[in-house]
Amino acid sequence: MKLMVKILIVFVVAIAAMLYFLRPATFSTASEATSESVNRGSLQKMAALPSQISESSGIAVISEKGQYATHNDAGNKPNLYIINSKGKLEQTITLKLPNVDWEDLAKDAEGNIYIADTGNNDNKRKELAIYKVNLSNTGSPEAIRFTYEDQKEFPPSKKERNFDCEAVFWHGGQLYLISKDRGQGATAKVYQLPDKPGTYKAKLLGSHKIKAEITGAAISQDAGTVALISKGKLHIFTAYTSPASFYEGTYKQLVLKDAGQTEAVAFENDKTLVITSEGGNLYRYAL
Repeated sequence: MKLMVKILIVFVVAIAAMLYFLRPATFSTASEATSESVNRGSLQKMAALPSQISESSGIAVISEKGQYATHNDAGNKPNLYIINSKGKLEQTITLKLPNVDWEDLAKDAEGNIYIADTGNNDNKRKELAIYKVNLSNTGSPEAIRFTYEDQKEFPPSKKERNFDCEAVFWHGGQLYLISKDRGQGATAKVYQLPDKPGTYKAKLLGSHKIKAEITGAAISQDAGTVALISKGKLHIFTAYTSPASFYEGTYKQLVLKDAGQTEAVAFENDKTLVITSEGGNLYRYAL
């Protein structure tokens, strides 16, 4: 009798062990894994950027596999660099476009990339452009050319030089441009352009008092958060009525300690940002 009990116990234990090891596996999605891997309110260095990317100025999330597109600043080759979350260069895409002063990237709902050739340090450029590129057909980029509707002098007086732009995001068929105030470093102006090729006057929507020079912009997938970035700081807007008036929403400033000259920002998911710096690093920040 005792022997049968012992055999029964061994049998039950064996069955339990088999069921445990054969249970269905559970996996986190890429966005869930990202959210769990970074503590809220913390900056995590993901990787150093490849040597080919010496002056990262824009970033866009291009897939759920942890891939990002980035590029170099003015005077460099007209290349988009595709990297992974470990900073490994996976692809270099050379475009038949000028790189007068590429400053930021945006992405639309169809996966098109918008390259903002909008750097305007001296506020005297009249050939500003945003290039629309489909990564499946990079040989046929489209140009969205523009000037600012409120710029009358090229250049204006030094105090009035607020027509540089290093920050762009896309939403609902429109591109939103945020100015870098080189005159007084006090006001970020917001402009709007259609995302279709053509020549336009960028429409001034409004402004927000920010004592910083904005170098990048992004909007979350749910359109509920806009993030601007400047040197070592994030500027977060929420609770607005429309992305077109995000600057009227609730504003919060966050310090990015030891991040250096942060230049570009994009959303991986609604609560997680990726950031690049001119110092050559790739970061992640959880809101």
